[in-house]
Amino acid sequence: MNALISALRRRFPAERVITDELRRLAWGTDASFYRLVPRVVVVVENEADVAHVLAVARQEDIHLTFRAAGTSLSGQAITDGILVLIGEGFAGFELAADALSVSLGPGIIGSEVNRRLAPFGRKIGPDPASIATCKIGGIAANNASGMCCGTAQNSYQTLVGLRVMLADGSVLDTEDAVSLTAFQQSHAELLGELERLGNETRADDLLAARIRQKFKIKNTTGYSLNALADYANPIDILAHLMIGSEGTLGFISRITYRTVAEDPCKASALVFFPDIETACQAVIRLKPQPVSAVELLDRAALRSVEDKAGLPPMIRSLGESVAALLIEVRDQESVGLQARIDAALSAINGIATVEPALFSTDPETGEMYWKVRKGTFPSVGAMRRTGTTVIIEDVAFPIESLAAATLDLQALLRHHGYHEAIIFGHALEGNLHFVFTQDFGDPAEVARYAGFMDEVCKLVVDKYDGSLKAEHGTGRNMAPFVEMEWGKQATDLMRRIKKLFDPENRLNPGVILNDDPAAHLKHLKPMPPAEDIVDRCIECGFCEPLCPSHQLTLSPRQRIVSWRELSRRSTAGEAAGELGADYPYFGLDTCAGCGLCSTACPVGINTGDLTRRLRGRGQSGIAHKFGRWTGEHFGAVASVSRAGLQLGHLASAVVGDKPLIKISRGAWKTAMPRPGRALRARRGEGDPVVYFPACGGRIFGPSTAGEAQLGDVIQLLLTRAGYAPRLPEGYDKLCCGQMLASKGLAEEADAGAARLEAALSEASENGRYPIIMDASACSVRMQTHLSGRLPLFDFHEFAHDALLPRLRLVRQAGPIALHVNCSVRKSGSDTKLQNLVRACVEQVIEPAGVTCCGFAGDRGFVVPELYQHALRKIHDELPKACDCGVSSNRTCEIGLTAETGRTYRSVAYLLEECSRAGAVGAC
Repeated sequence: MNALISALRRRFPAERVITDELRRLAWGTDASFYRLVPRVVVVVENEADVAHVLAVARQEDIHLTFRAAGTSLSGQAITDGILVLIGEGFAGFELAADALSVSLGPGIIGSEVNRRLAPFGRKIGPDPASIATCKIGGIAANNASGMCCGTAQNSYQTLVGLRVMLADGSVLDTEDAVSLTAFQQSHAELLGELERLGNETRADDLLAARIRQKFKIKNTTGYSLNALADYANPIDILAHLMIGSEGTLGFISRITYRTVAEDPCKASALVFFPDIETACQAVIRLKPQPVSAVELLDRAALRSVEDKAGLPPMIRSLGESVAALLIEVRDQESVGLQARIDAALSAINGIATVEPALFSTDPETGEMYWKVRKGTFPSVGAMRRTGTTVIIEDVAFPIESLAAATLDLQALLRHHGYHEAIIFGHALEGNLHFVFTQDFGDPAEVARYAGFMDEVCKLVVDKYDGSLKAEHGTGRNMAPFVEMEWGKQATDLMRRIKKLFDPENRLNPGVILNDDPAAHLKHLKPMPPAEDIVDRCIECGFCEPLCPSHQLTLSPRQRIVSWRELSRRSTAGEAAGELGADYPYFGLDTCAGCGLCSTACPVGINTGDLTRRLRGRGQSGIAHKFGRWTGEHFGAVASVSRAGLQLGHLASAVVGDKPLIKISRGAWKTAMPRPGRALRARRGEGDPVVYFPACGGRIFGPSTAGEAQLGDVIQLLLTRAGYAPRLPEGYDKLCCGQMLASKGLAEEADAGAARLEAALSEASENGRYPIIMDASACSVRMQTHLSGRLPLFDFHEFAHDALLPRLRLVRQAGPIALHVNCSVRKSGSDTKLQNLVRACVEQVIEPAGVTCCGFAGDRGFVVPELYQHALRKIHDELPKACDCGVSSNRTCEIGLTAETGRTYRSVAYLLEECSRAGAVGAC
């Protein structure tokens, strides 16, 4: 082990060679129901890194697995050897001049690719449900498809070329003539063997026909043998074998896709049928029509999501046999769209429906339908009994057999006691997913699962000649059944391919091909109870792209994984060990608690709530007493804080910012704000409005000397718009409790919120007048606390709704940067903030690579590495001409200013400047 780590560290810095028990455990989980803890985790950023890892693996005789986002559902992204994480250096994006093709690194997220392609009316073909999380490496390596791409637009069909590193460290770039020539010389034997395999396959009429027949429907079981039937050139064969190879044949370092049209006009219909057989009859009629997608949901699937916002209430009263189809049509123009709607309706005319089919062109309705459809799998997971895991299987049938096969599946699930199971899927392709819950802690339950899977495989293969894995990849889950589906001849062909590319069985062994008939029953992931607020988590990883600490320490998924293990040890009377010693920093100190994870989680789990709960448990009695004192004497706390700021500025004047930053371990910031000062009340004439300046703006004044304080700017704006602002009595001694809540001092925080509520109620005459707060995190906290008892608005909300109509703006050219902080995103008021800024400035830059800024109240002073990591991508997205920015939370603005070197201020400053007579500049 020491030799392995030493060999890796000869190239990699310490932070990219992960050896601690906590993070190895955390990375040992993907979205499947398997777990393997790697011996070491290493982050690679370029091909030279990959080559070094391959060389070390050969030297130390150890196997390895490449991992992109870890949304794999069949256990193909885990290992007990070297886990190779694909770093951000592999997040390449290069668009062809005509936008008809795009070259991508394996580390870029699928939805990010589509976001960049959207202005050109293009997208990539694959569209898996996890596209907002999964990365191109995983999409290509699993030949992932999805809702609309079918078998015509997956990675195999839209591949233009790729660059791949083989197990021996050699590189082939199929789009580079020099690389091709060199590879043909250095690997003539490999290419010759591929050519022979292709010739043999195509010459065997029965085998070739069998392969072509198997790939008429979705199929990711085993290797892409269609490469041998479809292509004669060995380079083409090699490239297409890499698609769906799950990292067992080589590492794809770049792939070029043919892009496909993204039709701007869309219409969706959720149609209910009296039973699943009738719904499947409708699918058969829709298959030849110009429809983009048809998703099937059985009654149990509908029940799992029937309480989702926006769905018709009648779903709750549907009969037990009812099934639904989510149908979508698309076109470049509205006229063509209507023609496709008419064609779809005509196709199902005469088929019994519970209610008449009705298409909606409203984008929000369509988005809601798809969000609900994508949430069916996690929703079942959320409803499972604590301690069980959720399993999703993925099969495909010839479409003409879909109805009978679905009924057989339902009967099989009932027979084995999986009464909670749901069935849904991409009906146009005969692709069904069935989801059920399973207890792997009980040997009898494992035996039940084993028996069920044996019967499922017989049903799919023997009765319907379908695919055991349609789009989720073979993985560990179906590897023992590959020969059952394909037969010995074809499976032996796959074994020859694996041996040809990876003779030492170094790359992801046990995945795709596995001679152990019980491999799918080993390394099962434990799911012990931990905390009620996170026990519903199925570890899908959808939360990770939004988390500011992901890849710095832990992601929300990894925090839950780690805490589950610590809880298991505690229950079993085992020592927490190194895991327990490391969790406070990795799990708690560096969690921003922003809750953005809940916006991506299909069941709304906020891992920040877990962090706050655990922080609270760790607080001593003295901490609670100090928390109470802080809330009751907040005026004194604010005064001490301002005095500390003043001392900091005095020290900075003597030694300079850089030494002070080092001495304070990052707590001091470049362009640290001046201490705040008392507000001048502006009563004015007009409509009364209550304004409560949050403590962040009261303690931290402006960053620029001589600039007005935030509270003064907001009062000036209110009076300019014809309002008469009033401050609550004793406002300078009040706090909403946000700072205490973030430390887990919930009771003390709620007491502060109650004191503030009383003052706001008095000032607003029991809610007669609107109330404004100027820090989004505090506003959202108080809105939640008040629960509608008083009309409280975040400043940008009130400005958008009430000030814009009353102010005369002089719109500036810009550019100006906008940071939409996590509280605004969670509250759903981001559109108002964006529209407010765009009303003031023509060119607004909103960096897509930034979610939560990571400053998180006082976290930015205590663990500055958190916000620095969270903002690491912002530098490349802000043009030099953009020298200032706006947001709506004072501490966020401090962190953004310190990290970017550009002054970030409240959006109130921008609005005030643009509403002055003869305004001349947005900054």
